Parts: sequence; C-alpha cells; structure tokens
Amino acid sequence: MRFVSWNVNGIRACMEKGFLDIFQTLNADFFCLQETKAQPEQIQLSLDGYEQFWNSAEKKGYSGTAIFAKLPPLSVHYGVGVEDLDHEGRLITLEYPQFYLLTCYTPNAQDGLRRIDHRMAWEDAFRTYVCNLDKNKPVIICGDLNVAHNEIDLKNPRANRGNAGFSDEERGKFNELLSCGLTDTFRYRNPDLAHAYTWWSYRFNARANNAGWRIDYFLVSDRLRDKITATPIYNEIFGSDHCPVGLELSMED
Repeated sequence: MRFVSWNVNGIRACMEKGFLDIFQTLNADFFCLQETKAQPEQIQLSLDGYEQFWNSAEKKGYSGTAIFAKLPPLSVHYGVGVEDLDHEGRLITLEYPQFYLLTCYTPNAQDGLRRIDHRMAWEDAFRTYVCNLDKNKPVIICGDLNVAHNEIDLKNPRANRGNAGFSDEERGKFNELLSCGLTDTFRYRNPDLAHAYTWWSYRFNARANNAGWRIDYFLVSDRLRDKITATPIYNEIFGSDHCPVGLELSMED
C-alpha cells in the first residue's frame, strides 16, 4: 500500500508546474496534500479512480488540506474538534478497517515565534486527538508538521536554534507526540542519514545547495513498524518549495 504526502504550496500554482503528471507517476493509493490554498469551487480536479476529500481554510488562499484516496473510507472527520483551532483546514482523518489516515498541516509559529501560543494549543489538541484514535486502531499520520525534530534534520541547526520550526518548544511537543506510541518512519529506516530534506527556502539558492529542512513526515503507530517497506523522499520532484514524501506498508495481514 503506497502513501504520498506533499505540501504543494498552492494546488493551483502546482497544477501549472506538472502536478497531474507527478500524481500519475507516483501512483499512490492515498495522495495527501497540505497548503492547498484553494476553496473547492476554485479548482476542478479530474482524478479517475480516486475519491477526493478537501478541508479548506475559511480564509481564501490560505492553508488547507486534501486527500485523494483509491479506497472509500468508513468515515471522514475534519479538524481536531476544537472550535478555535478548526478554521484553517489543517486536518483530515479517513477511517479504514485497519487504520486511520490523517493528513496534517501544522500551524507555523512564524518569525519571532509570534504565533507560538496558537501552535502549542494546536499541538496539545492534536496529540490528544491522535492518542484517542490510537486506542481504537493504528494511525498513519502524514504532512507538513513544521518542525525539524533533531539537528540531523536541518542544514544549519546552530544558526536556527530557537527559530520557528526548530524551537525547543516545538521540538518538545514533537517528542510528546512520539511518546504516544508513534514512529517517525523515515528516521526509523534511516537513523543516521544526513542531508535528507523535504523543504528548502526559495531564497539564497537553498535548494540548489541542499540547505534544507526535513519537516514533512509519515508517522505510524509503533505496532505498524514491522509493516514499513519503504520511506522515500522524492527530492527530485519540483513544483513546490517542498518535495513529496512517501510511505509503503505491507498491510496484507
């Protein structure tokens, strides 16, 4: 079973940069998007064989998530269930017999950590939501979680210590999330692999110099670890300031 996750930094802009060809080439069973920046009426995607699920921000041109799924879910849920946190289209949950699939676009703490309080509130609500799901059946979480967990996960850790995406607060919350019984699938398979990034600034030739961050993840319940068969980072794919990331699971049992 193949999963792909991609922060497209605007699906309409990404469409002009080859999104449909990339979508067809990757041929995922589940294709999850973050930062769609589109209302449902603003884009018409014809994706044969896929059901589409969209959660758009109330603010136009901002945030938003989507999942394109070959398999019909048992149920669909939008948001974390907290009124103050559910206006930006940041979470979709699909339920299947063997697992829950979540695509998440975690709020950015922004320059100077000026939105850190909102970020911390999201982190706590999201962790509670995930832990409750995991009590029922395993979870598969993907998306732009807007944090580089450890120094190996970004090019310049010393210079970025305390900045949005690499603050002690955000990294601490990521540790708490993993402590719910979750595995960072890429790092589990590649514990010492450096220079593996998923996001690069548009400034300073960052992508050409591979001065990036790994902030896009697949997390799974620990009890799915033995089903992980591949955790690709598709860093050869352009079209956004992020590249797609993948997960392949053997779910026959």
